[in-house]
Amino acid sequence: MTDKKKNQAAPAEGVELTPGVPVEIVGINFREAGKIYYFSPSGKSLSVGERVIVDTARGVEIGTVKIANKTVDPSDIIPPLKKIIRVATEDDLERDARNRELELDAALICKKKIAAHGLEMSLVEVEYTFDNSKLIFYFTCESRVDFRELVKDLASTFHTRIELRQIGIRDEAKMMGGLAVCGRKYCCSGFLSDFVQVSIKMAKEQNFSLNSAKVSGACGRLMCCLRYEHEVYEEAWRRTPSVGSTVSTPDGEGTVIEAKPLMEEVRVRLNGTDKDTVRIYACREVKLLRRGKSANDEDEDGEGEE
Repeated sequence: MTDKKKNQAAPAEGVELTPGVPVEIVGINFREAGKIYYFSPSGKSLSVGERVIVDTARGVEIGTVKIANKTVDPSDIIPPLKKIIRVATEDDLERDARNRELELDAALICKKKIAAHGLEMSLVEVEYTFDNSKLIFYFTCESRVDFRELVKDLASTFHTRIELRQIGIRDEAKMMGGLAVCGRKYCCSGFLSDFVQVSIKMAKEQNFSLNSAKVSGACGRLMCCLRYEHEVYEEAWRRTPSVGSTVSTPDGEGTVIEAKPLMEEVRVRLNGTDKDTVRIYACREVKLLRRGKSANDEDEDGEGEE
């Protein structure tokens, strides 16, 4: 029996779902911080971290259990819910390791062929499916390229199905990984299974400098972490008069010149007094008379990102 046939598996059938009847699932992903997909455990009790062989739309793959056995409502599942083929064996793990080595060789060959064809594209990553039925090349390029001849060349070299997939700059950062300005691993490659929506409005609400170099990640887009405290700031701003608001204080009316939403404090310049008469009040001590324009009231100017 050849090595290829030995590692082939019959396609796993989907589990029939009945509305309203909870179904047992396990959550599996195929790369670090990748999306988690639901599969039927096929009667097996699986622990987080176990490697398993599953049948996917791309072919037979090896994945890692990220969510142990649990029951969910069928409405939470995107059919078909396929069954796990088997728990990965030592042979499976060795094959997976060999595939990683083959991917490195394939990347070197592909880069040479890209140069030979004179294509303006940058190879980011190469991925073999577990059963070697498909070889996927991820690339970036600034303009449209015709890579049909390159695909034919790669197919004749590797004798398997070839897929060239163009990705965006955020996907490139997720795949390549690295250290962010905070000194930690990129959020996208460390734990974010999907990109979150961020906008310049979030930076304004959190009183960040709007210097693009300070609010942008290594990918050049707005930092994903701007999203993490967004709801907290949004709620705090609802309780905090914004800069320019007219408020009533225990010492008379004044204008807010600085707002600290998380501390629930405002600095107020009192009316009818010397311009240097500025006092700090807790938000509960002041009454809003007329609200000034805040980050919450401003348009996002089309600068939201996904």
